[in-house]
Amino acid sequence: MNIWLGLFFVVALAAPPMPGVAVALVAIGLAVGLARLNEWRFERGLLPGALIVFFGMLAISLAPALLESGSEIAAQSLTRLALAGIAVYVFFYTSAGPGRQPSRLTAPSGPRLTAPFGRGSGSGLEAIGGRSMLGLVYWAALASAAFACLDFFYQFPAPEGTGPQFIWLDTGMFRRAQGLFYEASTLGNLCAFFVVMTAVALVRRVGNRMVLIAGGALFVAALFFSYSRSSLVNAGLAIAVLLWMERRQPAVRRMAVTSGAALAVMIAALAWIVPDYMTAFWTRLRGSFEYALAGDGVFLSGRVDSWKVLADFVRDHPWHLIFGVGYKTLPYSDFVGTRVVADNMYLSALVEAGIGGLIALVVMNLTILRAGYRAARSGDGERSFYGAWIFCFWIGESVQMMSADVLTFWRVLPVYFWVLAMAVRTAAF
Repeated sequence: MNIWLGLFFVVALAAPPMPGVAVALVAIGLAVGLARLNEWRFERGLLPGALIVFFGMLAISLAPALLESGSEIAAQSLTRLALAGIAVYVFFYTSAGPGRQPSRLTAPSGPRLTAPFGRGSGSGLEAIGGRSMLGLVYWAALASAAFACLDFFYQFPAPEGTGPQFIWLDTGMFRRAQGLFYEASTLGNLCAFFVVMTAVALVRRVGNRMVLIAGGALFVAALFFSYSRSSLVNAGLAIAVLLWMERRQPAVRRMAVTSGAALAVMIAALAWIVPDYMTAFWTRLRGSFEYALAGDGVFLSGRVDSWKVLADFVRDHPWHLIFGVGYKTLPYSDFVGTRVVADNMYLSALVEAGIGGLIALVVMNLTILRAGYRAARSGDGERSFYGAWIFCFWIGESVQMMSADVLTFWRVLPVYFWVLAMAVRTAAF
């Protein structure tokens, strides 16, 4: 029974910020896992080990957080670690626990939530029964992207605690699209994830092509309105990897032409509907490439200053590289001299969890890529679909980690780890 997991995904992706409800659903999931201990089947492997070691290193860093920054900051670090740990539990619940069993999420006589992943030649998604959850996740994410577009156009009141992220245009000041999340980067990252899924589904001929193209256009629109350059790079790099990996598939050329035409039409429509915004977006994107080629840190939007602060701290206090200063203490503590948002997952891991944390992060990324690639080449229809999806996306995600703390996006990270679990899990018992 995976109903709690489906409800959690809906709340996490398509509901206003309700951390209390999300945590309550996770507590139910923990209770389900404990009540069905006899159904867990743990297997030794690089991927489970890499996940445990990485989050173990983050847990070890709570000790210096307590010693150096005090109990209040350490409590916040523990909370953030627990939220990040939800994704790990979802992975193990789905790959090794009761979540391995099929779940339809509907009454026996009701319709299955499979669209747009209905019948498609060679989909193989009927094998284990993951389609109903995939359909639920897809529609929840699509609803979230649709709301984000409306949020950008109508500038709905932002939830309490939302980061101040604005765009200055000739027609006024606008808040970047963030939808139901606290920041625009989370929305952009989620949209990139499902843009990659759309590309994989089209190449693998899974689902209804027209529905996928329409949904993909909505995800791309929300991605543009999030104003997240790193998420756009993530999606572009992932799709480039997919096209190379599947270059011998006959559907690749057709998908590239169809999707390219649809993208051109959508961009033209956006340029007509919001011309000043699209002009500002392309100017910012072009300027980013020009500054990057010139070696100018301006295109990193102030990140270089934060990196210099952390680099100076590490140079002056190298002994802190042993255990770090504590997971997620940098944004809340003045221990390094000022409060800093690293906006770089690798640098954040190094400073907060030490050299061991950085090595564990790199190993975890490589292990995820290895597992995804092996699943993509497995020949199993369902595992191959999920494997290609997570492999291509995680390449882009690993690059995006250089300019964003993507592993702190606790509301969307469990979905990514669920897809990873679907790619590596064995047949349900």
